[in-house]
Amino acid sequence: MANKVVTPKVFRNLRCFARCLNTAPSVPPMNFTGNYDATNVTTTPTLQPTDQILVGPKEKVINFDDVRELFMGVSSSKLIKSTLTLQMASIEPMVDLGVWVMNSKLMHMPIFREVILGFVKSTFYEHFCAGKDLTEVRKTVSKLSSVALKGMLDYGVEHATENESCDQSMKVFLQTIESTNSLPSSSVSFVVVKITAICTPKLLKRMSDLLRWEQKNPSFNLPWKQKTLPVLAESSPLYHTSEKPEPLTVEEESDLQLAHDRLMTICKRCLELDVELLIDAEDTAIQPAIDYFVYSAAIKYHKEDHPLIFGTIQAYLKDAKERMVIAKKSAEKMGVPMGFKLVRGAYMSSENEVASKFGVQSPIHDGIQQTHDCFNSCAEFMLGEIANGSGAVVLATHNIESGKLAASKAIELGIRKDSEKLQFAQLYGMAEGLSFGLRNAGFQVSKYLPFGPVGQVMPYLIRRAEENRGLLSTSAFDRQLMRKELTRRLKVATS
Repeated sequence: MANKVVTPKVFRNLRCFARCLNTAPSVPPMNFTGNYDATNVTTTPTLQPTDQILVGPKEKVINFDDVRELFMGVSSSKLIKSTLTLQMASIEPMVDLGVWVMNSKLMHMPIFREVILGFVKSTFYEHFCAGKDLTEVRKTVSKLSSVALKGMLDYGVEHATENESCDQSMKVFLQTIESTNSLPSSSVSFVVVKITAICTPKLLKRMSDLLRWEQKNPSFNLPWKQKTLPVLAESSPLYHTSEKPEPLTVEEESDLQLAHDRLMTICKRCLELDVELLIDAEDTAIQPAIDYFVYSAAIKYHKEDHPLIFGTIQAYLKDAKERMVIAKKSAEKMGVPMGFKLVRGAYMSSENEVASKFGVQSPIHDGIQQTHDCFNSCAEFMLGEIANGSGAVVLATHNIESGKLAASKAIELGIRKDSEKLQFAQLYGMAEGLSFGLRNAGFQVSKYLPFGPVGQVMPYLIRRAEENRGLLSTSAFDRQLMRKELTRRLKVATS
């Protein structure tokens, strides 16, 4: 698809805008050292001397130098709007103000709520979300497909509170799965499901407490437990469960069976339509139960030599690699192909706060570099497994160095770039440079597409904003690449 170039008049009006944005620091996403808290970062991040991997004397795997090729097919108006939105999102006081407003009583005033939601919809919502319903999602997926990117469809629902809302969420998940039939072939890589939408967090916490107690006392009997993979490791934190929990009540076991049936219904439909399912991770208080659901479903539903269901591993947790390795090895012994989505993590603030209240060490790595190292080590392990013909992985990262290392390692191990067992992923509206760079290098790349009505998705966006401050504030590399391409197009338009 050819680039769309806006008129010289439009570009002339943007000269001051471009100069203003050039004052932002030029940094690759997450490529910094120091404390996790973005407000305490004292070092000034800088671009690396080169922004491509050199595999051979002349071969570049990821090339960020040719911005014309990088943003081929992206209109100038889209680049301008993206740059502005990312600029706003990178200003932390603005994020703080936005979070305060959205959580304030002002949102109960109809006129004020309408104005705020209108602003959010035309800026952050349209930039980070795929649409209000499946009709709008289809348009977004088609646009991504036109630039050789895939979509990961994520219904932006928050935690369920009772069986009725769980049933409603299941219906939307099924509709999402079935909607892939009307989309371009291979344009959707995954449908994303949150276990908290089909099983209440209260029940997940009860299950997790029981699973943690079983980890402490292997002889502890869980009559409801089905065949699964290990969900905890020797290094896993157990402080959430300080005393022996009561067994599940008859009502709780009934609700658990309903939740299990909902997941099985979703998995069955995915298998019928050949749509892969990705299960999101949550905080450590309820993650053991989520992994239990994921692994028990993965044992029952999979393709011959390829996973149907992918669990999520959060690399900022100290026990991340050990849990992933023992689950993967256990699945291999059972002859079950297991897939994982690898992320850094999104509950840092709440995890640290809870650990502090318990008076124990945080389950999160002490520094950002340790998290980077853990992510890269987990990625290397899974790439090695794939090279040996076992498992699959989605590397969900905005970190350029991690993208480089994984791409280089995949080539070194002889993994085909178009292999379905290796995929990269980034959030919709984020890390566009990395997404397009990996795409141009020939790898499979997806964008994570949350969708739903503005009012419904707002809690999701607020959580993302609060937990990803560092991510938003380090979007300068994308903005730098976009400015560079806008400047190039300006020169072409005015020459």
